[in-house]
Amino acid sequence: MRLGYTAADVRAAEEPLLAAGAPLMARAAAGLAAVCRRELVAAHGRVAGARIAVLAGAGNNGGDALFAAAALAARGAAVTVIEALGRPHADGLAAVRAAGAQAADTGAARAALADADLVLDGILGTGARTGLPAPLADLLREWQTDTGARGVLGRTQLTIAVDVPTGVDATTGERGEVWVEADTTVTFGALKSGLLLPGGADAAGRVELVDIGLDMGDAQPRVQALDEDDIAPLFPFPRRGDHKYTRGVLGLVAGSDAYPGAAALAGVAAIATGVGMLRLVGPRRVADAVLAITPEAVAGRGRVQAWALGSGAPAEYEMRASLADARESGLPVALDAGALALVEGPLGHPAVLTPHAGELAELLGRLEPGDAPDRAAIEADPVAAATAAARATGAVVLLKGPRTVIARPDGSLVAPAPGPAALATAGTGDVLLGVLGALLATTAEHEPVPDLALVAGLAVLLHSAAGHATTHASGLPAALEARIVALRESEAGR
Repeated sequence: MRLGYTAADVRAAEEPLLAAGAPLMARAAAGLAAVCRRELVAAHGRVAGARIAVLAGAGNNGGDALFAAAALAARGAAVTVIEALGRPHADGLAAVRAAGAQAADTGAARAALADADLVLDGILGTGARTGLPAPLADLLREWQTDTGARGVLGRTQLTIAVDVPTGVDATTGERGEVWVEADTTVTFGALKSGLLLPGGADAAGRVELVDIGLDMGDAQPRVQALDEDDIAPLFPFPRRGDHKYTRGVLGLVAGSDAYPGAAALAGVAAIATGVGMLRLVGPRRVADAVLAITPEAVAGRGRVQAWALGSGAPAEYEMRASLADARESGLPVALDAGALALVEGPLGHPAVLTPHAGELAELLGRLEPGDAPDRAAIEADPVAAATAAARATGAVVLLKGPRTVIARPDGSLVAPAPGPAALATAGTGDVLLGVLGALLATTAEHEPVPDLALVAGLAVLLHSAAGHATTHASGLPAALEARIVALRESEAGR
């Protein structure tokens, strides 16, 4: 698990070190230079002779980049400095010039960027806004378009961002109209939350943390970022002495005569996740569809430890009855699709909502009439929308998307690693509901007060892992890839 902090909290942690005269910039530059050396050797086999363009801003971010570039120039790299926002850090500029770097004026900057083996983005740091002056925005836009350096040279150009990519808000991940898209971002002291959230995470590429001696102390992380390494520590494995009831019983209200498959997908997923028992509530056709493939499921109501509601247009009265049971007994509940329409305000009991952007727009439209974002606005700023919904409902909100974000009512976030694009198909949301419901039921038995946001994050990780397991390295579903290979072999044999 990686923890991301606000820019303000990181700056506060730096203050006592700066007051004591700690050489933070020297530590940062040394770590940055080490990453640059490694990446240049991996991509080009050497540092000596490599062409490096440094986009140097006027603040400490630019100073970090310039001192690192000076170290690379001392190893034989050909460094060109582009003064992106006025006069750069004076000592850093002196160091890189002493090491033999050249300066590029406005006219030469485009050529320097196009010819570079490595571009160091040291324009803006953690305290900067995302907006850029028009000439600089035009320069960056031209460099990073398909008709610029990356599109026509037919070679590998590396971009390494210093602390945060220019144009990305270090706290929220929000991107301006123009931003730098990095292969690697080298950040210092502590991870900035914006590097782990939608928008910023995509711009940052791989994020590497350089230790400069910061102690975050009592600062509360804004983001907990999860990846596949977190599955085992978070998963509620069976314990010796467990039985079906202590493994958790899930009540599933999903599917309808029109959409029986939704219940089948959710039910199979719940059982595969390891729930102790699955109770299915719904019409006979739905029960028959589920029992045909999961005969261990039980049709009808009974004692449960958690509810999962909403996939496949189930009957409203069944969902309301289950929601009332959860409210009265304090059981955790996962609400998806049709069940989201039942949310009209604070829920008052443990709950996880699992909307996509369109469903969240409808939900916020009911909760905040006249002031709610539409789907496009939610997709542009998913963190703000998910947080608003979590605060309005008192529930954990799992906003599904290319990079899923999970918001708690207190404003803190969980950011699970994204799954493969092949998961963007009908039915995968039903599977996620089953996985989440199973985990809610099981953890309700394992933990007195489970962290529902982490449970939801684990559900996303398991869902993504299943997607990766059924996706070929080409990005195609494994079954489709196998079919294509068979067709190719058939054609080759003719």
